[in-house]
Amino acid sequence: MTASKHAVRRLPLALACALLCAPLAHAADGQKIEQQMSYEEFRAAGLDRLDADQLANLNRWLERHREAAPAAAPMAGTADTRGMPRQAPSREPVNAQLVGAFDGFSQGRSYRLDNGQVWRQTDAATLPGVQLDSPRVRIGPSLMGSAWYLQVEGYTTRAKVERVE
Repeated sequence: MTASKHAVRRLPLALACALLCAPLAHAADGQKIEQQMSYEEFRAAGLDRLDADQLANLNRWLERHREAAPAAAPMAGTADTRGMPRQAPSREPVNAQLVGAFDGFSQGRSYRLDNGQVWRQTDAATLPGVQLDSPRVRIGPSLMGSAWYLQVEGYTTRAKVERVE
């Protein structure tokens, strides 16, 4: 296979990496992608297979999109804002304990956590017949997009939730 055919086959991978790395590029003002990632991350993304021209093109593309993206608003204080709309740069999961009884999932139901956060269920997921007192839960972000999912320890069913407090 010729070098140009290899480059064409790698282009979708490079574009996908660029889209996924764009927020990272925005956070590291002016740095090239290879300076922002560890060697292992750079290699795992397949970017080590790009030739010098392709890597330069990717860095130019990231720079253009960094300039076009609005600057992130600084967060006031050190409040935990995971899951809060338009305020949550962190995608770290929340591991906590529900306050009070858990009687399964139900759309519109609110779940108060021992850390003070309150999350409301937005989908129709159910977990019938489950009654627990203050179970441990994990609320994690979706792989893509801005959705968050609540899962009760010991169960595989997840409910889509949004943070309200």
